Amino acid sequence: MSPAPSPIDWDRAERVALGIAARRRPPAAVPFFDASAVLTAVPDVETAIEAVTGLRPPHGPAEVQFVDRPTWIRANLASFRNLLAPLLDQWSEKAAGSPTASSIGRQVAGAEVGALLGWMSTRVLGQYDILVGREPDDEAVYLVAPNMADIEQRYGFDPVEFRTWVLLHELTHRAQFTGVPWMRGHFTGLVEQSLTFANPDLTAFTDAMRAALRNRREASAQVRDGGVLGLMAAPGQKAVMAQVGGLMSLLEGHGDITMTRAAGDMVPNAERFERILRERRRNSNPLSRTVMRLAGIEAKLNQYAAGARFIGAIEEAHGERAVDRCWRSPDHLPTLEEVRVPTNWLSRMAALDG
Repeated sequence: MSPAPSPIDWDRAERVALGIAARRRPPAAVPFFDASAVLTAVPDVETAIEAVTGLRPPHGPAEVQFVDRPTWIRANLASFRNLLAPLLDQWSEKAAGSPTASSIGRQVAGAEVGALLGWMSTRVLGQYDILVGREPDDEAVYLVAPNMADIEQRYGFDPVEFRTWVLLHELTHRAQFTGVPWMRGHFTGLVEQSLTFANPDLTAFTDAMRAALRNRREASAQVRDGGVLGLMAAPGQKAVMAQVGGLMSLLEGHGDITMTRAAGDMVPNAERFERILRERRRNSNPLSRTVMRLAGIEAKLNQYAAGARFIGAIEEAHGERAVDRCWRSPDHLPTLEEVRVPTNWLSRMAALDG
């Protein structure tokens, strides 16, 4: 008996994503860019990050790849399939008794995944991907060249300086996930645990949307914190997602702060880059904001701000490297509520010292 097909038509997802990436406001002709200046700076960037954070990856310098939109799309489709495999197996079994509905659902799901990735491929600048495989040193750092060139041309940014600035953020994430020995396993474990709580009922989305219409205030908060998945999450899943949210807020805030402090002489225009891109996000068109909200991207942007406020508060109490306390063990990580109310985390750490 042949296995049931995946509930997502991945080939359709790729076709849709590539089509959107090709049509959606392609950048002007990209001039030749000699990437060697950025790539040879990787060890210096990692040294600057270590000086600020005390964290250094144990597997040597990162292998950074300048990629185009199709390459980024295909890499993320592979990561999604790897991450979602256990959940998709459950959904396949659930849908096995209805071949027609399953076929239609696969097409729709593939188109939706493709539309999201296609849209994101036109905006993302860099990415540290820890979901490539299962080995500790199986990772990738991507810089999406056409999107960076688009920003550089539009705002007159120096390409080497701007790409080094983006690289600082992605390599800070690499330092967090590999320089803290338990971090990668803890993060992937939380994500996998959240998926085990997922309900493989294909009507769950419809039920979630009906519930959202009945209680719009609660639904808005759920979308703010976790995108559309926040609406669909079961109670056990929401608890795990709150842990993931707290962790990601910490890592994103720490990444932003480290990015600023480590830039130094390598990126003298770091403050200008940050200001212009912040304004760009704030002034995005309504359709973009809606997509960002539903996809959880707005939640990610909220994490930057909340995490930075959290780190600012604990540094005010205990000095510039107060965040190092978080790297001791998973028990020392802040919850999502503690990120929002840093005094709660400080009180809990004081009790642990008790």
